[in-house]
Parts: sequence; structure tokens; C-alpha cells
Amino acid sequence: MKKTIYIADDEKNIRELIDTYLKNDGFEVLAFATGDKLLEKFLETPSDMVILDIMMPGTDGLSLCTKIRQKSNVPIIIVSARDSELDRITGITLGSDDYLTKPFSPMELVARVKAIFRRLSFERTENNLLDFGNLQININTRQALIEHIILDLTPTELALLIYLMQNKERAVSREELLKNVWKFDFEVDTRATDDMIKRLRKKLAACGSTAKIIAVWGFGFRLVENEDE
Repeated sequence: MKKTIYIADDEKNIRELIDTYLKNDGFEVLAFATGDKLLEKFLETPSDMVILDIMMPGTDGLSLCTKIRQKSNVPIIIVSARDSELDRITGITLGSDDYLTKPFSPMELVARVKAIFRRLSFERTENNLLDFGNLQININTRQALIEHIILDLTPTELALLIYLMQNKERAVSREELLKNVWKFDFEVDTRATDDMIKRLRKKLAACGSTAKIIAVWGFGFRLVENEDE
């Protein structure tokens, strides 16, 4: 079945550009001029992905991202003219899976959309249970648990944690995470991994996880147990 993607952007030309490129690649697309209209439709019939602008009439994209995250872990991509580091980190922190600044190449956006769906499809082919300390992930049900408490993770957070657990015996570079978690086969800003790691650390610590993600200076990250430090 075709994947359905909802877009919210108050610029008609941007909506039409994204709509055209995604439809040409085989996706079903519904475009909205405001975030409020998108949210109304999403609550009625959820989509497989959401693409949001930040500055829109009514509810802005960041607030909309937060509202959607309260209901769903659907992949979210923010597309915005606001390109400061604070805006990017805020978008990632609030739950977006990717952040693309305007002006952007529509082909790059399509590539990022397909990368996220490829990653999700790959994860669903796995058939095992991962354990590390008191952290457990059931890949089939896409649930991460700490002593029977379910962690509220976005699709990309879960994918990143799965990859770190599958490679727990070694340090993993930022570039490797971008290639194997985000499935990016083109150059992107490696700071995206740092933002995601910060968010994961907070969620793990809040639930009393004995698993901890440490930085390997100048390289990447490694999953360890607290007592290993």
C-alpha cells in the first residue's frame, strides 16, 4: 500500500512543490495551508508521515509537533526557513525526526522521506529481543521497556537505540549512525545525532535505566552500563 504523507505549509508554492515531488515518487499526499487543519485530519485519520513548516497561521509547526507527539510516534520532518541552531535543536527536542531548512532541494526532501521509511521497513524485518542492563527492546512490537515501563520513543529514537544495542561492544561514529539509522547516503550535518542522543539520555535517565549512552570524544557514542564508568 502507498504511504500517506500530510504536509502543512502556508506557502502555496512550497506545498505544491513538495506535493508534486512526493506524488511522483509514489506517495499519497494531502496538503494543508495551516497546522490546525492538518491536526484535525490527523486525529481523524492518521498518516504515515507528517511534514511541517514552523511559521504558519494559527498553531505553529513546533507546537503542532508537540501535539502530534502526545498522540503518535509517526515520523515528523520539519521544513522551515528558520535555520538557527536553536530552532534546529528545538525541533529535534520536541520530537521531529529530521529538520530541513529552506530553501531546500525537493529531491533531498524526497530522499530523506524515503530514508526514514526504509529504516522503518528494515526494523520490521528483524525478529528478536534485545537486552542491555534493565533495558529491553522488542523489535516486533517496537517497544522499549525498562522494568516493564514502556519508554515513549519516536521512530528515530527507537532506531538509534536499537543500533547502539546491536553494536554495544564498540563505539559507533556519528557518520555510521547517519548512514545506518537515518539511512542517509548523502552528506548531512552530524549534529543531528548529538541532538537525538541528548533527548535519549534524558528519557533513559528519567526511567532509571542502567544503560547509558556515553560520548567517545571526537568520534561518536557507545552504550554502557552505569557501573562500567
